[in-house]
Amino acid sequence: MNAPTETIEIQNVVASTAIDQELDLETLVDDIPGAEFNPDNFPGLVDRTQDPKAAALIFRSGKIVCTGAASVADVHEALGIIFEKLRGLGIPVAESPEITVQNIVSSADLGHDLNLNALAIGLGLEDVEYEPEQFPGLVYRMDDPGVVLLLFGSGKIVITGGKFAEDATAAVENIVERLNDLGLLG
Repeated sequence: MNAPTETIEIQNVVASTAIDQELDLETLVDDIPGAEFNPDNFPGLVDRTQDPKAAALIFRSGKIVCTGAASVADVHEALGIIFEKLRGLGIPVAESPEITVQNIVSSADLGHDLNLNALAIGLGLEDVEYEPEQFPGLVYRMDDPGVVLLLFGSGKIVITGGKFAEDATAAVENIVERLNDLGLLG
């Protein structure tokens, strides 16, 4: 059986950037093959990259949000492709615009079933939301690192709110330690 930290997989990286340039999305959607723009449903233009697989949400203000990437490196590569497309259309884009990671969503497996009722009490009700009638997972707000864990009875967990890939590792190590201290792991 793998250690829980060895089961961590990044599911999604969300990052933002800006090109400091107002954009005409109605024209842009015609100039970028495969781009989608439906302002009645969403105010941004959506352009998907295939390798790496990601989606860029491009807004009129020049702000761009990249989502769906599998790593921080993929975010940089996908946005690099978007920047090149924009430059190719004569839109001035700085050499390397600042890219800020907003959220990394990861998953892991603790390798043991969890008693979520006992866990809700053991972790302290002030940091926990658990309403099994509403949602099957326990929501645990961890202070260090500042992430939110979704823990499921199967032992599977989702870590969200991290800014660095290492946040997931620290969160899994911390929750394993807490669960062992409480006698609730295995």
